[in-house]
This record gives sequence, structure tokens and C-alpha cells, in this order.
Amino acid sequence: MLSPATAPHRSNRQAFTFIEIMFVVVIIGVLLAVAVPKLTGQSNKAKIAATELTIRNTSTALKRYELTVGAFPTTSQGLEALIEKPSSIDESQWDGPYLDDEVIPTDAWNKPLSYRSPGDHKKDFDLWSNGSDGQEGTEDDVTNWKKKD
Repeated sequence: MLSPATAPHRSNRQAFTFIEIMFVVVIIGVLLAVAVPKLTGQSNKAKIAATELTIRNTSTALKRYELTVGAFPTTSQGLEALIEKPSSIDESQWDGPYLDDEVIPTDAWNKPLSYRSPGDHKKDFDLWSNGSDGQEGTEDDVTNWKKKD
């Protein structure tokens, strides 16, 4: 048995107390409570920006189509007309495909873009995404007719 003189001192402990551990857990919780909502908002902003870019690129393809064919695709022909020649178009008029990847464009939520020609909001065509909620006509829609705030 060790004598009190040779026993290790308890004051030289190297472990954390329960209070110290809880203090660290609380600090981490506060940091997460502040950081997570900010990161979530950034993710949504990035998706909106990506969808806006997709709408601009698709609009450019639609304008190229209109220059060669002489009219925008009808609503019934849809964006598919940018990839495959519509049956009502003469072969000599169609110079497609007008999209580089030959795939119908989707928004950042992996939903196809909506298209209408002539447009209800713009004279030539309306092009939009229903946004994260997937519902048309709601606040989160990304469109070719609304200006960014």
C-alpha cells in the first residue's frame, strides 16, 4: 500500500468535470443554432441562382429557335422542340438541337421547367420554375418575367 506521501495528488487531475463538458456542449449548440439556418438559406439562394441561369440559357435557346424557324415553339410543342424537330416544321427550317446537352432543362429541384407561348406575362413566351414547393403561382417561383429584388 502506498503511503500518503507517495500517493499521486488528486489536484493534478487530467479529466474534465461534468460542468466543463456541459459548458462545451452548450457552446456547440449555440454555434449550430446560429450557423445552420444561415447555411440553409445559402443553399436555397444557390438553387435559385442556378435555376435563374437555367432559365436564361433556355431563353437563349428559344430565341435561336425563333430566329431559324420564324416562331417560338407552341405551348403544345413545348421545350421538346429545342431537342427534336416538331412534325409541323420543315426540315430545312430546323437547325437543332438548340440545347447543347440535348436534355429538357430542369430546375435545381429536378423538376422540368414550365413553358407557355405566347406568354401571359411576356409577349413571346413565359418560362418558369415552380420553385422549391412545386406549386405554380407561389412566392418561390423563379420566372423569366419577375425582376430580382
